[in-house]
Amino acid sequence: MNILIVEDEPQTANILRDIILELQPQSHIVEMLDSVESVVLFLQETATQPDLIFMDIQLADGMSFDIFAKVQVKCPVVFCTAYDQYSLQAFKTNGIEYILKPVKAEDVQAAFDKLETLSKSFKPETAMLELMKGMLTPSKTYRKSLLIQYRDSFIPVNTSDVAVFFVENEILYAYTFDQQKYPLFKPMSEIENNLDPEQFFRISRQALINRQAVKEIQPYFNRKVSIKTNVKLPESLVVSRLKVSEFMTWLEK
Repeated sequence: MNILIVEDEPQTANILRDIILELQPQSHIVEMLDSVESVVLFLQETATQPDLIFMDIQLADGMSFDIFAKVQVKCPVVFCTAYDQYSLQAFKTNGIEYILKPVKAEDVQAAFDKLETLSKSFKPETAMLELMKGMLTPSKTYRKSLLIQYRDSFIPVNTSDVAVFFVENEILYAYTFDQQKYPLFKPMSEIENNLDPEQFFRISRQALINRQAVKEIQPYFNRKVSIKTNVKLPESLVVSRLKVSEFMTWLEK
């Protein structure tokens, strides 16, 4: 289970994280955020949405209820707060449980128990809907090659031969494993939408990387990571902070 923690008190966030991992060791804490703005950005940018959110109500830059007005929250939320006057408003959003601070293990376990009960209640309908969706939605086919203008002609390049798609001086280039560099004159979004997400990952606004190009991952400042490849690029490949957890999960698939 992927879990997001939203808490502006670092000590409380760490305590909550430890309790969750003790009760649900198979769970994965995808991120620990402390503001409305950071949560909105995370939910907008991440492709893999959390399965559950533990959320404080009063955050560094406002009330967490503001999040629901700015972005669609698709998973259940367990609200954790020192105040009891927000319970009605919490359950009008995605709230399934309301925990008063200080957070205790038995309260967190009660939240997990309620989530399991609700999941079992809706599972048959959900399974049927997913089955129907699979029957009605044709499987998407992804682009296997690109027709690239090179000098006075066009050449086909297999997408599997491209190590990195990289934006340089506002122009998108395809860097291949054999150290070639081709301008594409297309937006990154168009390329990304037509490539297999199992093979390519958008690590930032500037770069889209092939799984086979990743040779080494190193820590970078501000909780980011840098990627080492065998391809010569104009600058280092850095995974944005909000995408690190998703990127690491993608690599392990």
